[in-house]
Amino acid sequence: MAMNIIGLICWPGGWVALLGVSLHTPNWVVWLFMPYFIYAPYRGLTQLKYFPAAFLMLRILRTYPWQLERDVVRGLTKRPEVVAKQYGWFEFPNPANEEQQLPLVFSEHLRTEWWARRMAPRAKPRLKAEIETIWFAGDPRFIGLVAAPTRRGTGPRRLHVVEQRIDVQSGWRFADWGATPDDIERGRRAGVYPVHS
Repeated sequence: MAMNIIGLICWPGGWVALLGVSLHTPNWVVWLFMPYFIYAPYRGLTQLKYFPAAFLMLRILRTYPWQLERDVVRGLTKRPEVVAKQYGWFEFPNPANEEQQLPLVFSEHLRTEWWARRMAPRAKPRLKAEIETIWFAGDPRFIGLVAAPTRRGTGPRRLHVVEQRIDVQSGWRFADWGATPDDIERGRRAGVYPVHS
């Protein structure tokens, strides 16, 4: 969140500062700053997109505790049972049925590059090793938060929201996955508004 706020201040602030510099320098200096003048407004707007995700992460963490997961099945391929956009997925066991694996997907492409480089089938073993163990907070029937361990392995970093996006038209209901009314209410507190219960 701190980096989001700093970015939101610095990108537009830098644009205004360079505009002030260019007004008091020869005309050719403006051309040096032109890439920044074009890119900074885009970055300023992009920084605004990070705030809803940060608040959603906060809601998830207030609802679900962190837990360490080892050797989580993951991939970058498209899952046919998942609707909407997907940029990678993890499978986690259903809390009501440990034998059933449910996919949670990256539904936003913002800040997924780091994860994609480590999840790629041809990723170097050194990169894959960075996500052999991941932090997870959430319920795979609804929503979750994944994070990579710090270099010392003492805490989460590189947080990203993953969501349950299996097509509701397929006829499944949360009750089929063993979700109780309390589980559904807990999901709502985390920011999920299920169509079917």
